[in-house]
Amino acid sequence: MTGRSLRFTGPRSVEVRERPVPAPDDGEVLVETTASGVSPGTELLVYRGEAPTGMEADETIDALAGDLSFPLSYGYAAVGRVVETGSDVSGEWRDRRVFGFNPHESHFVADPDDLVPVPDDRSDAEAVMLPNAETAVNLALDARPRVGERVAVFGQGLVGLLTTAVLADFPLASLRTTDCYETRRAVSTALGADGSVPPASDDAVARLCGDEGDGADGVDLAVELSGDPAALDRAIDVTGFDGRVVVGSWYGTKRADLDLGGGFHRDRIELVSSQVSTLDPGLRGRWTSERRIETAWDRLDRIDVEPLVTHRVPLEDADEAYRLLDEAPNEAIGVLLTY
Repeated sequence: MTGRSLRFTGPRSVEVRERPVPAPDDGEVLVETTASGVSPGTELLVYRGEAPTGMEADETIDALAGDLSFPLSYGYAAVGRVVETGSDVSGEWRDRRVFGFNPHESHFVADPDDLVPVPDDRSDAEAVMLPNAETAVNLALDARPRVGERVAVFGQGLVGLLTTAVLADFPLASLRTTDCYETRRAVSTALGADGSVPPASDDAVARLCGDEGDGADGVDLAVELSGDPAALDRAIDVTGFDGRVVVGSWYGTKRADLDLGGGFHRDRIELVSSQVSTLDPGLRGRWTSERRIETAWDRLDRIDVEPLVTHRVPLEDADEAYRLLDEAPNEAIGVLLTY
C-alpha cells in the first residue's frame, strides 16, 4: 500500500509525498487517518518560517521527534480508525476510532497508550478540536478566573474562540474579546462573549475594561492569544491593579516590545505563561493530562464546533489550506484536512 505524508519543505512551501504504509511493531497499531486539523497558531509559524529552528518540535509527543528546521513533518490533531494491530495488542483495538497527536499523514503507527478513543457519536470535526479544547481548558486552569471578575481575551482564532467558550461558563462580571476580523468577533459573541471589539478602534481599551463604567480601573484578567506581540502590550495596558495577564500565544522568532515603564511597575500586574504540554505545578497533585483530556471532551459537548470549521480541504490541496490561513484570516478559522 502507498500512503501520503505532508512535509514542510521551506517557508510557505508544503509538499504531499507518497511513501510506503508503515507496518506496526508488536506493541503498535496502524491507524488510517480520516481527518486532521491544522493548528492556525503553531503551524502557521512553522509554515511562515517564523519558528525557532533549533527548538525541539515537542518533547512530550513521540511522533514529533526532532527540531523545527526544514524539512519536517508537523501537526498534532489526527483522527482515524485502527486498521491493523501488532501481535502484542488486543484485537479489540481493530476498527476502533481514535485520536492521535500525530503529523498530517494518511497512515501512522502508534502505541495504543498514546491514542485517545473517539466515541462513535463524535464527529471528525469535534475529534480534531480536542487538542485546542485541551489548550483552552489549560488556559482556564492557569488563569483561575474568579466570581465577578472582568475578563478580556485578545485574539479570537481557534484557540481564542474555544477559550472564550470555556470562560463563558464562569460566573464573571463581564467577558469581552478583541480581534481584527468581524467574522471571528461575531462567532465570539455567539459563544458567550458579552462583546467583541476591533483592537484598532479608538475606544477599544475603554470597551474592554467595561463600557458601562464598571471597569474604569481595568480588567482583572487578560488572556493574550492573538499571536501578535503588540497585543501583549495592549493586554498589560487594560489590566488593572493586581490583575493577571496570561500569555498563551507563542510568538516564535517575533520579539515583544513592551512598555513596562509606566503603570505596570506600580500596579503589581502578574504575567503568566501558559502552554498545554505541562500542568501548573500547583495542580499536579489532583490533575493529570488524562483528566484534562476528559474535561476537554466535556467542554466540547457544550460547544457547536461547526461554525469554527470554515474549510475542509483534501490533503492533496494542503498548500491551499495553509494559504487560506496565512492570507485570508478573515475567511478561515478552522481548517480540516480530509483523506
